[in-house]
Amino acid sequence: MPKFGVTPGKEAELLDRMARCDLRETDLEEKFVTSQGPGGQHVNRSATCVQLTHTPTGLTVRAQDSRSQALNRFYARRRMCALLEAQRDGTATPEAARQAKVRKQKARRRRRSRAKGTEDGANDAH
Repeated sequence: MPKFGVTPGKEAELLDRMARCDLRETDLEEKFVTSQGPGGQHVNRSATCVQLTHTPTGLTVRAQDSRSQALNRFYARRRMCALLEAQRDGTATPEAARQAKVRKQKARRRRRSRAKGTEDGANDAH
């Protein structure tokens, strides 16, 4: 397996995690595409975004966290392991848990603002 531009300890940890998830390099389709979003010409010109597809399950992951293609390859494999672990264990992925937390916070703020609006008498007709 090629180097990912991380410390040997992190790379060994990723390889162990991939083995525990039963994730093999032969099961992965890797595509390099141009990133999107802020970053200027460098982002728009170079194909640093990594898209991984796990052929047995059909799961797809994109990583464009870094301007380095090697680091994005590392991040994509790490995310794929997290997805496979969540699918196997039946738990929510860390990303899904974070999104659920944000949704709950927004709902709580919405309820508070509605309650505050009625307490102030803003909706009373005098």
